[in-house]
Amino acid sequence: MQNLTWKSGFYVFLIFVLLLFPVASPTAHSSSKLTIYVVNYPLKYFAARIAGDSARVVFPAPAGVDPAYWMPDAKTISRYQSADLILLNGANYAGWVRKVTLPRSRTIDTSAKFKTEYIVSDQVVTHSHGPEGRHAHESLAFTTWLDFSLAARQAMAITKCLSRKMPEQKAFFEKNHAAFEAELLALDAEMKAITTKKPTLPLVASHPVYDYVSRRYALNMISVHWEPDEVPSGAQWSELRALLRRHPAKWMVWEGTPGKASVEGLKAMGLGSLVFAPCGNRPEQGDFMGVMRQNIINLRRAFQ
Repeated sequence: MQNLTWKSGFYVFLIFVLLLFPVASPTAHSSSKLTIYVVNYPLKYFAARIAGDSARVVFPAPAGVDPAYWMPDAKTISRYQSADLILLNGANYAGWVRKVTLPRSRTIDTSAKFKTEYIVSDQVVTHSHGPEGRHAHESLAFTTWLDFSLAARQAMAITKCLSRKMPEQKAFFEKNHAAFEAELLALDAEMKAITTKKPTLPLVASHPVYDYVSRRYALNMISVHWEPDEVPSGAQWSELRALLRRHPAKWMVWEGTPGKASVEGLKAMGLGSLVFAPCGNRPEQGDFMGVMRQNIINLRRAFQ
C-alpha cells in the first residue's frame, strides 16, 4: 500500500514537471525561422520579400562600403558558416567568399543557372577609393541584378532553395515570388520602352558597373573611372574630352550623387549628370524597388 501511494505521488509530480517544461516537438522545430546570410543588399531584399516572416535575413556589411570589396572579420565569417542558408550573388561577387570555406550544402549561388550569360570585360582596372581601399574591377561583371530579367531569375533561385528547406511553406514562397517577379518584369518592360526610343544615344558611365544594364537595354554607354565623392583630376578631364570627340555624349550616369565641382565641370562641357544607383548596399532612404524606380525616372531624362 505504501509503495502504491509513493508511485501515485511520483506520477503526479512527473505530470506537473511536464506541464511546466513541455518537450519540444519536431513540428515546432521545423516551423522555426531560418537564418539566412547574404553578400549584398539586393539579395537581402529579394530573400526578405520571398520568405516574409519565415526567415531572418542578415546582411552584415556596414553602411558606406561596397560589399563587393568588403572583407568580413573572423566572427562574421563564422556567423555565415553557421547560417541555415548563405546566398551568393555569383559572377565572382564578394571576393572574400573565395578565401574562406563555406558549407557547400547550405550555400546557394543565385546566378548559377545563367553563368553562361556572364559578361567578361576585356579590361581590368585597378584603382583606389572609399574605405575599401585599392581594388581591381574584375574581368567578370557582377552587377547582374541591374538586368531586371536576371534579377527575376535570381529571385526564382531563392524561392526554390527556400522551398527545399521549408517544403510546408512552398505555396507561400511561390506566391510572394510571383508578386515580386511581376514588379521586376514591369521595371524590365519600362526600361526597354525608354531606351528603344533612342538606341544610339551616347552615354558616359562614371564607373564600369553597368555592363548588364547596357546589354539588356541596348545602351550605347562607355565607362570612365570617376568617383561621386572625389574631384576629378586634370588627367581625368583630359581623358573625358578625348572620349567625347569620338563618343559625343550629353549625359554622365553616376553610381551616387556627384559632387558640385564634377557637376559644374561637366555642365561646362555640355554634359548633364544623372544617378543610376546599383544599390549594392542599403540605400539611405527607401528600399531596392524604390531606388530602381527612381533610377528609371532619372534615366528617362536623357532619353526625352
